[in-house]
Amino acid sequence: MPANYGPFDKAEWLRLEKKADELRRLTLQTAIWGGSGHIGGAMSCMDILTVLYYRIMKLDPKNPEYEDRDRFVLSKGHAAVGYAPVLVDYGYMPVEELKIFNLTGAKIGMHLDSNKVKGVDFSTGSLGHGISLGVGAALAARFRNKDYMTFVLCGDGEMNEGSNWEGIMSAAQFKLSNLVIMVDNNKCMIDGRVADEMNIEPLDRKFNAFNCNTYRVDGHNLSEINEALEAAIEYRNKGGDKPTAIVFDTFKGEGVDFMKDNYLWHYGSLDDEKAAKAFASLDAYYKERCERAEKEGK
Repeated sequence: MPANYGPFDKAEWLRLEKKADELRRLTLQTAIWGGSGHIGGAMSCMDILTVLYYRIMKLDPKNPEYEDRDRFVLSKGHAAVGYAPVLVDYGYMPVEELKIFNLTGAKIGMHLDSNKVKGVDFSTGSLGHGISLGVGAALAARFRNKDYMTFVLCGDGEMNEGSNWEGIMSAAQFKLSNLVIMVDNNKCMIDGRVADEMNIEPLDRKFNAFNCNTYRVDGHNLSEINEALEAAIEYRNKGGDKPTAIVFDTFKGEGVDFMKDNYLWHYGSLDDEKAAKAFASLDAYYKERCERAEKEGK
């Protein structure tokens, strides 16, 4: 399935809003089926995943090993409760796999195993390794004379890890313009606010200092997400010689009012009452999102 580089007009924006809404709902349902999940961080990155998978990346679910496919590394591997629904919706697996999420005998666990789950190029979970894996994939493309892109999605909390910054230095040293490092900057981690635990700001200026081509945008505005990702690809295509870093400013639990910006929803479960409130909140949220697309779309 080739990348869709058609115009990002109002119709395209609304198409992606519909898809993001469907995926947020499927993420909540997956957490309900499995009994729990890292819901907050899955919801914060869903808009990023939507634009990546449904507009930007070159992929073919009928041929997962297609050599010229773009590569994706979910460095924040605990967001699998949101990533697995994307893979199912995209056509890599049947929805029945989500109904036994993280249960005995399931292929889809709390962190996705690339040996078991089609469409997953890298097993992740231990934080701080994704960027280095991405550097390896980007170097492999160069050595094999392939033009695929590699996209790595990190959490802001894991940017505490020194291994990430070693990977960023390597990406700059090897001039890997085919690598895009993305940070889901939701400002919360498992045990508190990132700024309180280990402040990482100003994150965009740090990426610049590490010699990256850097953008910072609203991670819940599909138009801005698309613009930044397309700019990264255009930069590579025009001969740029730096890795691209994109800081996406987001909120934990985006879309569900009682989860939003609350680090206590890093991981959780939903009883019937909370589930009903969550889906009702998504109803209102989707309406607001479509109204913005109608107003700002061209």
